[in-house]
Amino acid sequence: MSELILLLGSSIDSGTPLLLAALGLIVNERSGVINLGAEGLMLIAAIAGFATAVATKNDIVALLAGAAAAAFFAALFGLLAIWLNANQYATGLALSLFGSGFSAFVGIGYTQESVAVAARHSFLSHHFLVYLAVLLTIALSWFLFRSKAGLVLRAVGESPESAQALGYRVRLIRLAAVVCGGALVGLAGAFVSVVSTPLWVEGMIAGKGWIALALTTFATWRPGRALLGAYLFGGVTMLQLHLQGRGVNLPVELLTALPYLATILVLVLISRNPRWIAANMPTSLGKPFYPGA
Repeated sequence: MSELILLLGSSIDSGTPLLLAALGLIVNERSGVINLGAEGLMLIAAIAGFATAVATKNDIVALLAGAAAAAFFAALFGLLAIWLNANQYATGLALSLFGSGFSAFVGIGYTQESVAVAARHSFLSHHFLVYLAVLLTIALSWFLFRSKAGLVLRAVGESPESAQALGYRVRLIRLAAVVCGGALVGLAGAFVSVVSTPLWVEGMIAGKGWIALALTTFATWRPGRALLGAYLFGGVTMLQLHLQGRGVNLPVELLTALPYLATILVLVLISRNPRWIAANMPTSLGKPFYPGA
């Protein structure tokens, strides 16, 4: 029983950055903007948060620094994709590649550093951001489906032309969504380097940004389903570590690949019902908007 409790607790910790990143991407995509640069944003936030933690010894300041760094680069992405109508997919991939190289360069001087984080072994003994992520999920669900501002955001993602005709400033709304979503993705990246694994290693996000993108589709752009999916993926990640620790006679490469195999399996299962995806996906997702058209 103690091992099960430990596995559940570690699964929640592991799922939290996926949840935060998925919530940020849901905000982006509900406005009609798809950002494939989540992996890069998380890496930028990870090194920004870790460097701040080393300098200040304060995890709250470090998490905010990571969120701010990711929000800044998300804003640059927004200016390119929303105002200049650059291809959202290509721009997002460029941001992901930039984030990988930029974080590796900046992090050279931090590879030998570490920050102290209190040990957590109890099911209910987690970092405050774990609980905040759950509250953010509830708040975002209310915002999207119970508030006028959320209705406007979803309208912009469904039909920006109609939203503009009603007097809403589509580009500004999309930029605000991209910046806020980037900040949540940044919180996820900083959580990894400051709380989950309090050290800096090049490429330490290890595909979590891509898993969060898959999780967004898996959740059909609904925060509550993203929470369940994040903890599911977090459980798979910790299960492979648990099995390795127990000496299970399976190739270590296969066990390490379990989270990514689970991601592929989920995407394959989802793609078998394209009508279901189309019914839930924001209609204008990934499409440029021309105000003068």
